[in-house]
Amino acid sequence: MHGLVNRALQGFVVTTYGRETWDEVRSQAGLPFTDFEAMLQYEDVYTLQAFDAASRVLHKHPNVLLEDIGTYLVTDAELEPLRRLLRFGGNTFLDFLHSLEELAERGRIAMPDLELPIMLLEEEDQSSFRLRARWSMPGIGPILLGGLRAMADDYGALAFLHLSGIEGQDECLHIQLLDTKHSAGRRFDLGGTPA
Repeated sequence: MHGLVNRALQGFVVTTYGRETWDEVRSQAGLPFTDFEAMLQYEDVYTLQAFDAASRVLHKHPNVLLEDIGTYLVTDAELEPLRRLLRFGGNTFLDFLHSLEELAERGRIAMPDLELPIMLLEEEDQSSFRLRARWSMPGIGPILLGGLRAMADDYGALAFLHLSGIEGQDECLHIQLLDTKHSAGRRFDLGGTPA
């Protein structure tokens, strides 16, 4: 697994719960290093061990922890470049949803060795969607749930999202878009002015 993925888990734990908590996670996971390096590749076993240990140390159900990480990826100030990459998906949350299928390709332009999930958006009607996501590791559904909820807030949209099961290798989410202009949302300037 790419170090950026592992670094997201570590960053969430350190930012939210402190360095001491990460040290406990690392110890329980039996990691042979202190920190994940963002630009290295790691065996999947390290990712799984660190995640399982974080779930135990934080007393969080795995899906809740994954959803929290998804929210962190969009909302943490240190990860503003990721938010910016996502916001290039469109002017509205609806535009953004329709751009999700292209996200893996856009990500590869920036980081060719970073594997992002493959997504397929199915439109059930004008305001109801089903998102299918496939990734090499389990748990992309809850991560997307947290990230998409945060992105809806970022755009000022009112949306109801929930996990809707697993079909084959795909983790599925249901998205009900209730109002595209519910609130002002966060500022986003194409030129790079911070929000």
